[in-house]
Amino acid sequence: MSVSPNRKQKLCRIHDSSGSDDSGILNERILVLVLHCIKWDIHVLCQMASVCRKLRAVAKRLLWRELCVYRAPRMMTALIDGAPGSTRVGGGGWHSMAKLLFFCCGCHSTPHFKVKENLSGHFVKESRFSKTSGRSFLVKKCRNDVLYVSDPCEHTTAADRDDLGIYRGVFGGFMKSKTRACLIGRRVALEELVRCPYCGARVWSMTTARLIPKSAERRLGARDKGIEFFVCVNGHLHGSCWLVPLSDDDDDENGLDSEYDDQTGDDDEPEENGTMNGEFPH
Repeated sequence: MSVSPNRKQKLCRIHDSSGSDDSGILNERILVLVLHCIKWDIHVLCQMASVCRKLRAVAKRLLWRELCVYRAPRMMTALIDGAPGSTRVGGGGWHSMAKLLFFCCGCHSTPHFKVKENLSGHFVKESRFSKTSGRSFLVKKCRNDVLYVSDPCEHTTAADRDDLGIYRGVFGGFMKSKTRACLIGRRVALEELVRCPYCGARVWSMTTARLIPKSAERRLGARDKGIEFFVCVNGHLHGSCWLVPLSDDDDDENGLDSEYDDQTGDDDEPEENGTMNGEFPH
C-alpha cells in the first residue's frame, strides 16, 4: 500500500487549503475509529503519517500512542510514567515506542560483536515482550528494574554457521532505574559510533559496562559470550546474539516459562524489501 509522490502532494494541497483540522481525514475522531476498525494496522499508520505534515502531527500527538495501547495494553500500563491517567511513556515518545514494538532493527558489526554481513531492519510478523525475559537481562543488583524484552528475531546468514538472533526491549522509569545509576556510577562512556535505532539517542554498551549476566545468554539460547546489547539514554534496548540449536528437552523446559505480557504483530509476513522495509515516518 504505497502512496505515490504526486498523490501525496495532491493530498497535502487539499489538507492545507481546508482551513480546518476537523474536516475530512484530519478529524482525529474519524482517524481513531478507522484505525480501530482495521486493528491499528502498523503499515497503514506508517503510510498515513507519511502523507503530509498535518497527518504526521496528528500521528505524533495521538495515533502512535493509541496504536501502542491497543496492541500492547498490559505492557504500556506498566511502562507509562507518572500517576494513573498519564500519557507519557519515558524518553523518545510514542513514535519510538511504536517502532520498537513492530520493527527489528537489523544488525551491524560492533567492536564486541562481529558479523560477516550486515542485516537491514524490517517489520516483524509477530513480537512477544516479557518482563520475565527482561529480568534475565539484569544483573542481580538491578533486578527490581522494570524491563521488557522481546523474543529474538531469528536470521539465517550464509556467511555464518549459527543463526543470528536480534532482540529489543525497553525499560520502565529508566531515569530512576538502578541500571542507569550503575552505568553512571561506573562512568561508562557512551558509544561514539552506535546510536539507538528507535529514537536516535546515544547508547551504552552493556559489554563494555560488564552488565550482561549469564542468565541473558540462557534466556536467549545464545552461544557462550556470543551476545551484545546496548541501552540508550532513553531506556531502549537493542542487541544481537549467536543462537545455538536447542534439543527437544530444551524446548520443553523453555515452554514452562513462556508467559508473555503482550504480543504484537500483524497478519502479513515480514517485508525485507520495498516501501515496507521499515522507514518509519519521522
